[in-house]
Amino acid sequence: MKFVFYTHSLISDWNHGNAHFLRGVMRDLQRRGHETLALEPEDAWSRTNLVSDQGPAAVERFHQVFPQHRSDFYDEAFDHEAALGDADVVIVHEWTAPRLVESLGRIRRKGAGFTLLFHDTHHRAVSAEGDIASLMLDDYDGVLAFGQTLRERYLRAGWGKSVFTWHEAADDALFRPLPDVEKSGDLIWIGNWGDDERSAEIAEFLIRPARDLALKTMVRGVRYPDHALDELRNAGIAYGGWIANADVPAAFARHKVTVHIPRRPYVEHLPGIPTIRVFEALACGIPLISTPWADVEHLFTPGRDYLPVGNGEEMKKSLRAVLFDTDLAASLAETGLATIKARHTCRHRVDELLEILANCGTSKITAKLQPWEAAE
Repeated sequence: MKFVFYTHSLISDWNHGNAHFLRGVMRDLQRRGHETLALEPEDAWSRTNLVSDQGPAAVERFHQVFPQHRSDFYDEAFDHEAALGDADVVIVHEWTAPRLVESLGRIRRKGAGFTLLFHDTHHRAVSAEGDIASLMLDDYDGVLAFGQTLRERYLRAGWGKSVFTWHEAADDALFRPLPDVEKSGDLIWIGNWGDDERSAEIAEFLIRPARDLALKTMVRGVRYPDHALDELRNAGIAYGGWIANADVPAAFARHKVTVHIPRRPYVEHLPGIPTIRVFEALACGIPLISTPWADVEHLFTPGRDYLPVGNGEEMKKSLRAVLFDTDLAASLAETGLATIKARHTCRHRVDELLEILANCGTSKITAKLQPWEAAE
């Protein structure tokens, strides 16, 4: 089958974590013999910022690291109907322009043979509800929501015909332990600043504990304002700026522990949805300490897969425990990795996607699924 993904960007992961997941999903679809294509806007802000920040070499590096992935650009003159003429499945990300979301629905309504799915991996359904409510989803065959609470929000609001939970996951072909890499630091956090959505949490759970424990700490990410960089510098924390997702496993391998600091809208309004960094960190076998979030879907086992903490003092105690108790660190790394391999890889999500497509009831899709895929 041919899968087409409308994404903000596949090429750039600058402040765009969904690219991580799509690359892994597309990789696994290709492994099963399917064809994949990403379509991204010509003026995507993520790719524009990446080139401005890192230069064109960053785009060239993407093609070197992911030669199997094809991504085409579209502009106002692009003929979407013609481009989708041979598509079997079209998945449209929620950052796609509303007019295009509606236009793709009209193409489906006119009798196009593909299954059309809308994919939401953000908190705008609660933080900017009007933006999602205004989208025309009546002609979509289904909605993929990256958490059960988000699915329930769609169902309550009556957005879309059918809504399915489809969590993100780790591309374990890329994210894996690298035991031969020598440790050179204590703590690493990979995450973007996030404006006011977690600035207080970054100070409480990262900056102050790292300063008080005098840890050799590295922060990677983008959109850090000057005052945030000053806070890091004053705490003795190194800031490395943007990091290509392909380089993250080696960065994790060079450090002894990492932390999870979710954005406030997820904690307060969309419990059960971790960032993709949780899946990726555990897949790399690095011990993880998490700030408060409600794992209402039981994706992980707190205390075994990661250590939960409720405040900055607990974070300091847990960091000290992981750094000085090698048995604890090894146990966390082992169980976290085992959970990812058992439940949370892109392979698992493709299994789920193929089951969703079968449940959508489109005869063209069901007929094209191989017997082992329909049963997975």
